[in-house]
Amino acid sequence: MTHMSALNQGVKGGAMRVLMNHIYEYKKGVRRMVLYTFNQQYMKYAEERLEHQGIEYIMVPLGNDRVNLFFGRSECLDVVRLMIDRPLNELTPEEDFMLGTLLGYDISMQCERYCSRRGKLTIDN
Repeated sequence: MTHMSALNQGVKGGAMRVLMNHIYEYKKGVRRMVLYTFNQQYMKYAEERLEHQGIEYIMVPLGNDRVNLFFGRSECLDVVRLMIDRPLNELTPEEDFMLGTLLGYDISMQCERYCSRRGKLTIDN
């Protein structure tokens, strides 16, 4: 194996180890929904893994050889289907807040992010 193919195998292995960890956390109930961004060359592998596990998913190509993969509970993915019709950085502050909450991000940090995106300062009591 050449150095470059070994390096590429290591990148694939790392990327797919992260995916497998996300799947593990989802299956154990740690997360109800996951967002994972990866190189589109691994789409087939990711699809096969999720289908083998019986996990519902949505893949959104980003156009730069990258893919956003959402997977998890169907009710969470239904919200994603209704909301995600443009790049994530173009979501409204409310949509961004909802997505972060669905993904299980820290609620206090989501509140701070929402206020910041709305252009309002938080007030300490």
